[in-house]
Amino acid sequence: MIIDAHQHFWQYESKKHEWIDDQMAVIRKDFLPEDLQKVFSENKIDGCVAVQADQTLEETDFLLQLSNENHFIKGVVGWVDLRANNIEEVLQVYSSYPKLKGFRHVVQGEEDHNFLLRPNFLRGIAALENYGFTYDILILPHQLGAALELVQKFPNQKFVIDHIAKPYIKDGFYEGWANLMLAIGKHENVYCKLSGMTTEADYQSWTPEQIKPYIDLVLQAFGPERLLFGSDWPVCLVAGNYTKTKELVTQFIAHLTPEQQNAIMGKNAINFYNL
Repeated sequence: MIIDAHQHFWQYESKKHEWIDDQMAVIRKDFLPEDLQKVFSENKIDGCVAVQADQTLEETDFLLQLSNENHFIKGVVGWVDLRANNIEEVLQVYSSYPKLKGFRHVVQGEEDHNFLLRPNFLRGIAALENYGFTYDILILPHQLGAALELVQKFPNQKFVIDHIAKPYIKDGFYEGWANLMLAIGKHENVYCKLSGMTTEADYQSWTPEQIKPYIDLVLQAFGPERLLFGSDWPVCLVAGNYTKTKELVTQFIAHLTPEQQNAIMGKNAINFYNL
């Protein structure tokens, strides 16, 4: 079973989606399940995990509604304000939705380099474990030090690094990112998504050879049992198409055993998110 562990839906609004700049104009439109279903049938994908793109409870409810209406959406990663004083009550309410698997905050957009380590945020992370919720870590390389401290504090919480922590592939920066990813990978409660890589390279001229050292590193750091394939659709469309995005991963892992390939392309997502 092939599971796309990371994709988004939205009804485009210029203010809400102001992060979609002129270089990404191709995705300034609605992207809904009927659009993705066509792409999935062409690419032999069995299901997906829909991930929040907007930091509102309305976004979480929107994704849950789509998941109820579309069987191929196997799980949802929503948003709640983990810093809220009533976080336990909010999580209690959301724990009654079986397709809600976990949460994410757009930490990459926070100016505070140590956002992940502030007491009110840590209190929210601590509450997730009681409900079996996962947490997606969306960061940039300069926030990896804080992410390492975070995962050390919560050895029983299931974490996944989104987009291999967005290394600066376009600029060729590697060493600092690589050292911290190796350190994070030593923590067995942390997984990593093979997603969002082409959009960290040059949109127009990226090659698999440029991206290979970064995939090599995360394979070394996390092993085939803790890597998840994700497309980051529709964001991936700014740097190619769905087929190219999937092939980047399938061609890279072709030397692994069939069991390891199946794990990366679906089984690990099923296990991590309890799909």
